[in-house]
Amino acid sequence: MPRTLSVVEEIRSPADHVWAALTDWTNAHRWMPGVEAMSADGVTATGTKLTFRARRAQRTSTIVECEPGRLIVLRSVQGGVTADYRYAIEDLDGRSCRMTLVADCRFSGLVFGLASPLLKVAIRISDGKQLRLLKAFIEDG
Repeated sequence: MPRTLSVVEEIRSPADHVWAALTDWTNAHRWMPGVEAMSADGVTATGTKLTFRARRAQRTSTIVECEPGRLIVLRSVQGGVTADYRYAIEDLDGRSCRMTLVADCRFSGLVFGLASPLLKVAIRISDGKQLRLLKAFIEDG
């Protein structure tokens, strides 16, 4: 899938604490722009479905890859847009870590294909803030 977004943030907190905050789905609304509420249908693992409310609509994502403490990939399919959001955590020194978010999006169908340049810009503007907001949520409490 084509790369739509790639951001990196250094967070002054141990990697296990960052993982816990990242996968505490009930708090996702604090750092995911547009998300009003989120819940999981089970433990955080490959195959788990996440249900969330965003922009007044009920939506879902599925965890398609999970390496606890290190990596999680969420896949959402909304209309003609398939998006994989890959969150990776790298421990730096036991007290801080580097987090990377890569979003790969595929647009299908005539309407979404034509709108893809604008949709990519909207995704970069909105979701490009995620790690900065997660960092603030973790570091500032």
